[in-house]
Amino acid sequence: METTLLIIGGGPGGYVAAIRAGQLGIKTVLVEGEQLGGTCLNVGCIPSKALIHAAEEFHKACHYAGESPLGIRTAAPSIDVSRTVAWKEGIVKRLTGGVGALLKKNGVQVVRGWARILDGKTVEVTGAEAGRTGAANDAGGQTTRIRCEHLLLATGSEAVELPFLPFGGKVVSATEALSPEALPEHLVVVGAGYIGLELGTAYRKLGARVTVVEAAGRVLPAYDDELSRPVAARLKALGVELHLESSVLGLSEDGKAVRMKNGGGEEVAIAADRVLVAVGRRPRTSGFGLESLMLDMSGRAVRIDNQCRTSMRKVWAIGDLTGEPMLAHRAMAQGEMVAEIIAGKRRHFMPAAIPAVCFTDPEVVVVGLTPQEAARQGLDCISASFPYAANGRAMTIEATDGFVRVVARKDNHLIVGWQAVGGAVSELSTAFVQSIEMGAQLEDVGGTIHAHPTLGEAVQEAALRALGHALHI
Repeated sequence: METTLLIIGGGPGGYVAAIRAGQLGIKTVLVEGEQLGGTCLNVGCIPSKALIHAAEEFHKACHYAGESPLGIRTAAPSIDVSRTVAWKEGIVKRLTGGVGALLKKNGVQVVRGWARILDGKTVEVTGAEAGRTGAANDAGGQTTRIRCEHLLLATGSEAVELPFLPFGGKVVSATEALSPEALPEHLVVVGAGYIGLELGTAYRKLGARVTVVEAAGRVLPAYDDELSRPVAARLKALGVELHLESSVLGLSEDGKAVRMKNGGGEEVAIAADRVLVAVGRRPRTSGFGLESLMLDMSGRAVRIDNQCRTSMRKVWAIGDLTGEPMLAHRAMAQGEMVAEIIAGKRRHFMPAAIPAVCFTDPEVVVVGLTPQEAARQGLDCISASFPYAANGRAMTIEATDGFVRVVARKDNHLIVGWQAVGGAVSELSTAFVQSIEMGAQLEDVGGTIHAHPTLGEAVQEAALRALGHALHI
């Protein structure tokens, strides 16, 4: 089989590249060994948000079974986790089915199987056959050799496994945690980054006892203290037990407890029914013959330039395989760009900012530079925050914890960063990144009429406060 573009990996980066290439008339083959949509659609972004939503709704119902300031009273609720998981999987199935339909519509040939790179122009796929355009085929053990002009690597990432706490049995990654057959009585989460806290909070709201162990001195160590503090306070209010400055040593001899060394250097054991290891993800670089290309690397990641070109001509790489930030929307943007470059368009991947969202309770958004990062870059900046405690809409949805913060250059008021923590602030990320991408100044945002009452008013008020004349504080 021969094609112009061969893509290894059907996750967000790979399938978007394939769809765009198909739209541009490029003959394209997409190889995927598991399900279309990759980690994001199947065992990551989408199912985790579904589980978080279900947990929040159940938690609200439990709250209304007691005394509620809203005057709502209900009987004590119960939850059928198997039905929750089935609902979540239904969403995943609809989305992955939609991806398949879009690929078919745009003439992309999907080959089901496991790719192995022979050289920069040749890939061998096991467990697949050529099939017809747009169809997904699995021939169970057959081998297909595909020749291509352009090779795009979009293999994504995988959960980091601790050597002293390997996955298996009661020790799980986020993948298994997203499809529980039953809730554990006690879940121990190793790692207080966004994955560990998102899932740990969801399990706590579903009724499990949750303990989080983190080596750093605070939760969400990748975020600044002002942003992580409201999340830590909420964890405490929910009854999540935190062990900071603590290191996990492994399971106890009988396998019924997690051994750890706490901040005081004392070794203790925490009984656990299930252990979620969420200490990060790494580029998926093994198992498909990447080493045969001898590409330049940047640590564990494939090194690329600002057009996603690797060190080998006409071999491209996108998404998590190329390192941080490991975000689905970054991969999508890169995939679209690569397809357009192959079609002859002039493109470079030079975004002014890429939004990062943590779907904890409360949510956290970071776009562009924080005040600390701006200072490290030698920029003379002003920053200002507007608290949700002064926002009418936040009051009406019982979400007054948190704030919106803007960072702008002092000389010309050019906005270089936004951060927010609070209920539903993920929905503000688009406004944040657009303002930076379009080169907005504080006056542009401050002078834009924002709808009332909305959470977005806090965006305008933060800009006005940076200018010295906030109206509602």
